[in-house]
Amino acid sequence: MKMICPSILSADFAKLSEEIKEVQLGGADIIHCDIMDGHFVPNITFGSDVVAKVNEITNLPLDVHLMIENADKYVESFAKAGADYISVHYENNYHLNRLLNKIKSLGTKAGVVLNPATPVFMLKNIIEYADFVLLMSVNPGFGGQKFILNSIDKIIELKQMINKSNPDCLIEIDGGIGLENIKLVSDAGVDMFVCGASVFKAVDRIGVIKEMK
Repeated sequence: MKMICPSILSADFAKLSEEIKEVQLGGADIIHCDIMDGHFVPNITFGSDVVAKVNEITNLPLDVHLMIENADKYVESFAKAGADYISVHYENNYHLNRLLNKIKSLGTKAGVVLNPATPVFMLKNIIEYADFVLLMSVNPGFGGQKFILNSIDKIIELKQMINKSNPDCLIEIDGGIGLENIKLVSDAGVDMFVCGASVFKAVDRIGVIKEMK
């Protein structure tokens, strides 16, 4: 199943409830929440209290992407806030198998994130623990960036690794995904598509989501 995951990073927080309900009406499958701490990435967004409010607004699953230091200290608070998926970065979490198992023990799907410059083969000894892998197709920190084209090669390589080692693992893509490239990444093997500006900045959000699907 292919899933559209609008990222509220690009939403208008002054009318967040209204905007989430609109994309849900349009057929969104998951709401994506980007958590940034101003240390691991050069931006600050929001914490588990906002995720809890989003969970009150929608009955869609919540996908929480932790771009933060010391993620192990915070996964429990995000799970309690209503996260259904929690992903943590390969680059700054040094005991990943333990952390993924901790996330799973909280009743949440556990994912690993790779930045654009991190090669897929680094996942060789962790892929068996992951419910999903999130490939960043832009450098994390800000919305509205341009898709990095060699992400396609990474998707194909990751799909081969998954087929060999963990066939149930899903592939998620985040960064510069829109109508112009969603079929390309889908054909390469992606299951979950994080769409920020391409959905929330669109004049006809419902129409865009339906066209993507």
